[in-house]
Amino acid sequence: MGALPFAFATKAETLERLAPRIKTARVLASVHFTVAEWRSRRAAVTKRILAQPWSRQAMIVRSSAEGEDGANLSMAGQFLSVLHVDRDDLADAIERVIDSYGAAEGPALSRHRVLVQPMLQRPVASGVAFTVDPNTGSPYLVINYERDGDTAATTSGKAAALETFHLWRDAAPPAAADDPAANSNASARGSTRAQDRLLAGVAALARELMQVTGREALDIEFALDTSGELVLLQCRPLVLRTAPVEARKLAPILERIARKIEHANRPHPYLCGPRTVYGVMPDWNPAEIVGVRPKPLALSLYRELITDSIWAYQRSNYGYRNLRSFPILVDFHGLPYIDVRVSFNSFVPEDIPDPMAHRLVAYYIDRLIDAPSLHDKVEFEIVQSCYTFDIDRRFEKLAEAGFAPDERAMLKQSLRRLTNRVSHRDEGLWIAELDRIADLERRRETVLAAGMSTVDRIYWLIEDCKRHGTLPFAGLARAGFIAMQLLDSLVNVGVLTPAEKAAFMAGLDTVSNRMVQDLRALPKPAFLARYGHLRPGTYDILSPRYDEAPDTYFDWQTPGAVPAEPRDGHRRFSLSLDQMRTIERLLKEHALDLDVVGLFGFIEAGIKGREHAKFVFTHSLSDVLVLLGQLGAEHGISKEEMAYFDIAALKELHGGCPDADKLLRGNIGRGRARHAETLRLTLPPLITGHEQVYAFHVPPTEPNFITQKTGRGAVRRPDQTEDLAGSILFIPCADPGYDWIFSHDIAGFVTAYGGVNSHMAIRAGELEIPAAIGVGETLFREWGAAEIVEIDAANRRVQVLC
Repeated sequence: MGALPFAFATKAETLERLAPRIKTARVLASVHFTVAEWRSRRAAVTKRILAQPWSRQAMIVRSSAEGEDGANLSMAGQFLSVLHVDRDDLADAIERVIDSYGAAEGPALSRHRVLVQPMLQRPVASGVAFTVDPNTGSPYLVINYERDGDTAATTSGKAAALETFHLWRDAAPPAAADDPAANSNASARGSTRAQDRLLAGVAALARELMQVTGREALDIEFALDTSGELVLLQCRPLVLRTAPVEARKLAPILERIARKIEHANRPHPYLCGPRTVYGVMPDWNPAEIVGVRPKPLALSLYRELITDSIWAYQRSNYGYRNLRSFPILVDFHGLPYIDVRVSFNSFVPEDIPDPMAHRLVAYYIDRLIDAPSLHDKVEFEIVQSCYTFDIDRRFEKLAEAGFAPDERAMLKQSLRRLTNRVSHRDEGLWIAELDRIADLERRRETVLAAGMSTVDRIYWLIEDCKRHGTLPFAGLARAGFIAMQLLDSLVNVGVLTPAEKAAFMAGLDTVSNRMVQDLRALPKPAFLARYGHLRPGTYDILSPRYDEAPDTYFDWQTPGAVPAEPRDGHRRFSLSLDQMRTIERLLKEHALDLDVVGLFGFIEAGIKGREHAKFVFTHSLSDVLVLLGQLGAEHGISKEEMAYFDIAALKELHGGCPDADKLLRGNIGRGRARHAETLRLTLPPLITGHEQVYAFHVPPTEPNFITQKTGRGAVRRPDQTEDLAGSILFIPCADPGYDWIFSHDIAGFVTAYGGVNSHMAIRAGELEIPAAIGVGETLFREWGAAEIVEIDAANRRVQVLC
């Protein structure tokens, strides 16, 4: 006769049933009882507990309510557990757990149980494992764990050093044996040998529990004791928002991605550096601009307008190596990544000899692999791409890496020439870019007024946007970056204080600053005529423009909510005579072809020019999205469906005479099917080897904190527009379309993605609003689940208050 099917019950009963059936972990001894038993036979229950040998050490009293671990509803964390209970406090601890069950009375309360166990002392590690990714429904084993921590902190999500590991369930678990390849494999996954032994044990436990329970989706709590033995603390059905995906449907996709990465990680005849790395945040960071799982239209537009070729043309024009045949963005079945080797090649000045260039790129890549938390700060912390006043300090790491004095001098001189060429007061490359941007405004109006078909207008708006919009924008973005680096270096060498830098930024007449003021001053129609094309998702057809949903974004009744001036402590920027003399001396010492006025003129023009160019080219892009919606409507296709259209197919519509309805629907159908698969995939934000397609740690993230201020408030999302004043706003990325948030007098904001030089980082500095930019998905979810948080930018921390 076969074994009976496993039946989940309360936490206590489930553990009791699992104890004799599992071999990969042990279950702690326990006593459990119903509330009815405790009420009617308190003395007997207490005697039974105190008769256990383990009752002489610290105990834990845990909830074990009916329905707490149900198949369709999880009440994880809803009820109380009392830790470190001694014999004298046992009864009080039990009453506290029962009180946490709430107002239920009668039979419902009586059937709830209480679980008493020995407190696991000084666990080596503890954590939670899901046998299905709860966000995607895909067959990944997701392990959140803390080493050298207490079990309660980890299972409640409050651990300070929480680590996250993903393992494709059909992949081999991390090597636990002392094999020669173990060290390199562990390094590729971002783990140590000790971690691999732990993770291999948890993987074995998870597979055993799946077999014993007959369930695919489980939520498992575990700990590792001082003897190295795993302890099962809890096992319950994992409640999913989406049906689990069969591994066989995704396995071929992962195999293709792994093969692509493996083949790319080889020397290339036209690239410096022996290998590459892929990241979502370096350089033209797709995570910030289009997101980590963009729909096909947004991704294809981003590639067409910038990352396929425009980016390389402009970088080459500015004096860097020629990468014009290399797209900088690759997508792994819809997941966009920057090819970091291509990016790092493009930051090497064109006059650097090949041997030196090869060494530089190899060093940059190795440094990023060694410090993955810098993936959103590569130009500030790793790559040397322009000349600054603190260049000697920045070059110290090159000296430590073995670059000889003459090599460093050669690179320094090359960067000086490049920076002088870009920043020259009369002949700077950025000056001509502003004229091109002005051309785009005129050409956009001409195309929209022309009697062309919808397809033709879309085509020419895109072509003009590339030549007269994103091409000069890429140049102005480079000038803006160099400008910020020069400004920051004045702070780093002690000429300016951080407060003086903030005052300078706050005084700039940027598009964003003007928008805040215009919201106070202009009538609603005039304001929307000027700014209505902006949208929070710049490339997203489903993200409403300001003029499509004005009341969603702005409070037109209370314009006083808009800060008229930067916040407390702001003063107008001015240089003292001593500062001017010091800067003049530095300019001469560093042979930069500017005087003090010219330097600050370039810094101001670079920062303002980048913002202006973005404002103008996104107008054309926003109109493209409107016209694409109209194109869909002409064929009975909704905007929701058009989001799955690949813009590359537009060239076929423009250059030929295909069956438009058939082409659109076929392209959209393929895009929708592919994106459904994209949503099920999970890859790390930084990929250093093909092994990480199947097993990886989420790398640590160092948020970029803006200002030296503190902001405290209720956690809010952008869709909660009626109650944003005084809140800490959580937005997914640092897209400039989110400028509307500054009209609501927020106390601060947090983004999952974005760099220290991103648009929203600059805006936070201008308005002196504390912000944490680019905190990563893990911290974004953890902090965003709180009710009230505090951003302490000066001390570089976000604290959950409740």
